[in-house]
Amino acid sequence: MASIKDVAAEAGVSVATVSRVLNSHPSVSADARARVLAAVDVFGYRPNAVARSLRTDQTRTLGLVISDVLNPYFTELARFVEEEARALGYSVIIGNADEQPDLQEHHVRTLLDRRIDGLLVSPADGSSPLTPGAAGSGTPMVFVDRWIQGVDVPVVRADGRNAIRDLVAHLHRLGHRRLAIIAGPAATTTGNERVEAFREALREHGLALPDAYIGQGDFQADSGRRATERFLALPEPPEVVFAADNLMALGALDAIRARGLRVPQDIGLAAFDDIPWFLHTDPPITAIAQPTGELGRAAVRALVGLIEGRSPQSVTLPARLVVRSSCGERASNPRSNL
Repeated sequence: MASIKDVAAEAGVSVATVSRVLNSHPSVSADARARVLAAVDVFGYRPNAVARSLRTDQTRTLGLVISDVLNPYFTELARFVEEEARALGYSVIIGNADEQPDLQEHHVRTLLDRRIDGLLVSPADGSSPLTPGAAGSGTPMVFVDRWIQGVDVPVVRADGRNAIRDLVAHLHRLGHRRLAIIAGPAATTTGNERVEAFREALREHGLALPDAYIGQGDFQADSGRRATERFLALPEPPEVVFAADNLMALGALDAIRARGLRVPQDIGLAAFDDIPWFLHTDPPITAIAQPTGELGRAAVRALVGLIEGRSPQSVTLPARLVVRSSCGERASNPRSNL
């Protein structure tokens, strides 16, 4: 196996120059850079990342622990995190918590053992001690989408309150008054925030949110199905069900169709976390879209800022309402957002 000394000898430069070229250091002439890269190709040289990390105390690797890799929102988020990290010279190792706090802790522990340079986490909940402890120990960390109250690290997230207010106003204009929500887990910040925003928006229109119209979900499709089955069994079912994430919305749609009911003729359906599938369902589903690409890129930039000794601020971006035709809208409605 070729060594860095072999590359240096072939290129007629010092070992230090080879190292600078491989680390994209600007203080190398174009001629020397070309000769080094040619020598790298001749030998098929690959730097020893483990040895380099021991010398520099950096692995150029970030960890990402997401709540559920099967959720299209988090899959897309991971894609943008990886793209931005690669553009900044980092690799990403991904752990899927599957909405389980103990699995989240397992991934955090494993990533820390691999000496990652920084950690991005979308917490399954805030009850486990390792994640806050890692932040307190000095590991550069950023929360993305969700966060843990009282942990002093930057948070990159979308604010859905205005979009939920827009949704309720939209439903009210359509004549709907009995509105139900399938809420996310109370142990998550997003679960609490969305149900409270929904309640506040209803209050602005003089509407209440009875306990019977609150379904407790877990951001998984089965919970959306069960909550909707309970809504449909009520003496006075809701006119519209708002699912606080996309998987619960798909579960709700399954439950509605299993009853032989139609959307929106018999009951309306709206969702938080827009996904490409919603455009192709029959009917297309009205949803709240988060700026997933911007969130992923901003989270990586904030984390790299921490790694490099800066003090990045938290980032909050607006979500928006995408109006389609699952709540009784006219199918020809040209509006894509409010």
